[in-house]
Amino acid sequence: MKIEKLTEDKIRIIVNSSDLKLENLDIKSIMSKAIERQGFFTYMLEKAKDEVGFNTDGCRILIEAFSTSDDILVFTITKYSIDSTSNKTLNPNKIGVKAKRKSLNITNKQALYKLKSFDDFCDFCECINREYKFDIKKLSKNTYLYLYNDTYYLFMKNINIGNIALKNFYSIISEFLIPVNYSNNFESKLLEHGKIIIKGNAIVTGIKYFANK
Repeated sequence: MKIEKLTEDKIRIIVNSSDLKLENLDIKSIMSKAIERQGFFTYMLEKAKDEVGFNTDGCRILIEAFSTSDDILVFTITKYSIDSTSNKTLNPNKIGVKAKRKSLNITNKQALYKLKSFDDFCDFCECINREYKFDIKKLSKNTYLYLYNDTYYLFMKNINIGNIALKNFYSIISEFLIPVNYSNNFESKLLEHGKIIIKGNAIVTGIKYFANK
């Protein structure tokens, strides 16, 4: 289980099948039941509180969950403080929880990811090189690393959606990068105003120069 603090009010938790097996769970059972009724959800919040100081006591919570494959489950949890001017008293046992579930679309021939830092890109390339021997050029012919508004973006084009390794690749990339739902307008801004850091095939180049051999 990997917990990342995105902001003071938002975290991302990446859970793999091994984490679930420890609790006698699987991804299908997690996604088929109400998230807020599961002890595993409480366990995640307690762990987040201990590891990154994400305290949800007295807060309403929005949970977004999606699976990138049968092996990885990604939770984004956002907390909202109760309006201090309200006369209502919050019952801590009735904290509102809204859960959204979505599956990663692996039929698109383009994908955009953002990174918290350039180091995350290097760590991703290191993981691909160390643990998996994907032929990146067969997965995506063109990948570009951009810097736009002080944020790094990895833009993948011409993705081979028929490649049998694509699901595993998406499982790995979700541990390091954040998928972005983008509009044509944002894509135009990125291409026009973003600075290209690595062009051609950024992942191949990243492995070549930043991964330990």
